[in-house]
Amino acid sequence: MNYLYETHLHTCQASACALSRGREYIPAYKALGYTGIIVTDHFFNGNSCLSRNLSWKDWVNRFCQGYEETREAGEQQGLDVFFGWEETFDGDDYLVYGLDKEWLLQHPEAAHWTRREQYETVRFYGGCVVQAHPFRQHYYIDTIHLSTACVDAVEAANAGNEEQSYDALAMKYAQTLGLPVTAGTDIHDVRDLSPGMAFGVYLDKKMHTIGDYVAAIREHTLGGLRMSPGRCDFQGNERVKLPVDIRDKADRSTGADLRKLLACR
Repeated sequence: MNYLYETHLHTCQASACALSRGREYIPAYKALGYTGIIVTDHFFNGNSCLSRNLSWKDWVNRFCQGYEETREAGEQQGLDVFFGWEETFDGDDYLVYGLDKEWLLQHPEAAHWTRREQYETVRFYGGCVVQAHPFRQHYYIDTIHLSTACVDAVEAANAGNEEQSYDALAMKYAQTLGLPVTAGTDIHDVRDLSPGMAFGVYLDKKMHTIGDYVAAIREHTLGGLRMSPGRCDFQGNERVKLPVDIRDKADRSTGADLRKLLACR
């Protein structure tokens, strides 16, 4: 039996772009057959609705409210809820899994990490980092930054992407690097959830802690992806309209050519 999990979800308690409270998601995901969901609100340098003028303790407490409400509702209604977050650098986003509220309260330096510091620290403490929707080309992004060595996996299928080609490029990119791939709905409003646009990851074993998901990524044992048919099919004619910055394990620009890497235009 496979267990289905949402890996990318935002609540209006912490994400400025979200419209739904955490508890509103529970009945919808249960109806679609999900075993659990991971709340990944926008973190300190992302599209957070929380004031950066708060003390670190107050900021973390406020940041975790969406997750905590969702978890409480999930416990009452029979849906597992886990904690993560989504951090932003220069328009590139990363899903962080495996660390918790108590860890954050003790580590205010997390608000000022570089990509490399994020990866090395999260890994050191037993978590993992997934680059979210790496080929998204929206108005607020001026360059695609690809972190080739400071991530454990790539989010290949993202239901929030406007164009399917973004997902196809992400899948091809991950396969080229030999990285695991994930899928997520990137949901901000429960009214947008529908059977055809509800993405996620299948696991062969039920998650008991977020560490189980981290282990599945780091050990390459994800059971499969839930996404719409053909979502990640690479044709070779996908277009990348923005400049592309490919970065190495030291988080330095390599100057590498994406066209040569992926054989796309």
